Amino acid sequence: MQILKQTHPDQPPPMATDAKGCYREALVETWGKVPEHSGVGRPPTRKQPQPGWHYLQVQKIRSGSRLTEVRVEVIYGDPEATRALLGGHTAYIERTNLTSRQMNGRVVRKTLSFSREVFYLRAACRWEDAVYNWTRPCSSLSLKGADGIKQKRTPAMAAGLTDRCWTVQHLLSMVVPPKRHQP
Repeated sequence: MQILKQTHPDQPPPMATDAKGCYREALVETWGKVPEHSGVGRPPTRKQPQPGWHYLQVQKIRSGSRLTEVRVEVIYGDPEATRALLGGHTAYIERTNLTSRQMNGRVVRKTLSFSREVFYLRAACRWEDAVYNWTRPCSSLSLKGADGIKQKRTPAMAAGLTDRCWTVQHLLSMVVPPKRHQP
């Protein structure tokens, strides 16, 4: 969450997560604020969620390997606005995680390709993100051109950061290598 706060310093971005982990507490710890003291009684010390947050949890209930129910709970934000904004599912993050596991052996479940040090795991994840965003066209981002033919685009092209699909060679020549890690 601290890394996410670097790009969203004022409040967390709208997010939907599974019901695992302690995202709720992490959001409050990272972006929450201690309320002003009214002068009466003990001053507050606990951080509180702020207005304008949009966060929901999607819990998938299974019986064996069969999905039986999907529960959507809005944790922070107006329930109707949050559901309309986020859609009440985790399909996008699940797809992102699948793509990441397919491209980066270090994040595959039950693998021998694990990273012994966090530095190398982060470097591999950054490389996977760069390759995905700059060199791989996504069919869901393609646009029809003036001639009616679909123009493939990468996420970087869709974001307006470049006007063409890069090659890995071009990516390697443009990216500044990180500082060498001393084990």
